[in-house]
Amino acid sequence: MSQLLKLDHISLAYDTPDGVVPVVDHLSLDLEQGHIGCLLGASGCGKTTVLRAIAGFEPLRAGAIWLGDTQLSAPGHQVEPEHRHVGMMFQDYALFPHLNVEKNIAFGLRRWSKPRRKARIGELLSLVGLEASGRRYPHELSGGQQQRVALARALAPEPELLLLDEPFSNLDVDTRERLAFEVRDILKKTGHTAILVTHNQAEAFAIADRIGVMQDGAIAQWDSPYGLHNNPASACVADFVKREALMAQRAQAYLRGEAS
Repeated sequence: MSQLLKLDHISLAYDTPDGVVPVVDHLSLDLEQGHIGCLLGASGCGKTTVLRAIAGFEPLRAGAIWLGDTQLSAPGHQVEPEHRHVGMMFQDYALFPHLNVEKNIAFGLRRWSKPRRKARIGELLSLVGLEASGRRYPHELSGGQQQRVALARALAPEPELLLLDEPFSNLDVDTRERLAFEVRDILKKTGHTAILVTHNQAEAFAIADRIGVMQDGAIAQWDSPYGLHNNPASACVADFVKREALMAQRAQAYLRGEAS
C-alpha cells in the first residue's frame, strides 16, 4: 500500500498573554492508504491539537503535513479546511437537531446532483445499518445510532482521510466497545484511511492498525497494537500500556459488580 498521510516534524504552540506555550514538538508519523491510525494518550498530551492541525484548524509553527502528493500545511502555507478532502467526526457528533437523518447525511452534498445525492444517502444508510431511520430526527435515536449518522455524514463527501475525535466517549462502555468494532468494519469495508484520537486503550486496540502513544506533545512509539504490547520502545510506554490495561480491567469488574 502507498503512504497517504505524512506528518513531518510538526510543531504546534498557542500564544498566551504570558508567552508562547508549546503543545506539540517535532512530531512525525506516516499512515498508509486504507489503514486506521490512532493517537493514544492522556488528556493534555496534544493529540487533539494534532488532529485539528490535520483538519486545518491549527497553523504549524514548524514541519509540514502531506496528504498524498499535496502539502496541506507548513509555516506560511495553509490549505483551507474545506479544500483538504478531509472529513471529521466530532466528539459530540454535532448533528443538526432540526434536520432528519437523511438531511444530516446530505449536508455536505449540496453541490451534488439530486439523483447522485439520493443514491449516496441510500448507500450510506445501508452501510451504517439505518435504512429504516432516514426520516427520523436525532432526538429520536439512541446514542449509538446518532454516532452512526455522524459517521455516515463524515463519509458522505467521499473524503480521502477521516478524522475521529474521541467518537465513543459519550457512550456507555458496552455500546462503546461494540461500536468501535463496527466502525472499524465499516471503514475497512469502504477502504477509508482514518485517524482516531482517544485516551481509551481498549478503543485504540479494537480499531487501529497503527497506534501512536503520545506523551508531552511527542510520539513515544508509533507501532502496531502487537508491537506496543510485546515490544514497547521504552519503560514509559510499557508503564502506560500496562496502567491503561489495568484501569480497563478494573472498570469492567466494577460494571459487573465485582469491585470490592
